[in-house]
Amino acid sequence: MINWLIKHKISFLVAFLGSLIGFAYWYFIGCESGSCAITSVWYRTAGYGAILGWFVGDIITDKFIEKQ
Repeated sequence: MINWLIKHKISFLVAFLGSLIGFAYWYFIGCESGSCAITSVWYRTAGYGAILGWFVGDIITDKFIEKQ
């Protein structure tokens, strides 16, 4: 379990940053009408940002592991 957490610490960090970016997108741009599927509520936009951040962080982690 600890090895898995150490291996994916970059993924966790980038997922957290992705959720913050998603929240910022909702806050500053968002959807005024409320009919947008993703950007109408903050937690959905932050969730999508976290998921995309996890994928990007996982790719970065794999690149670091390949170099070693």
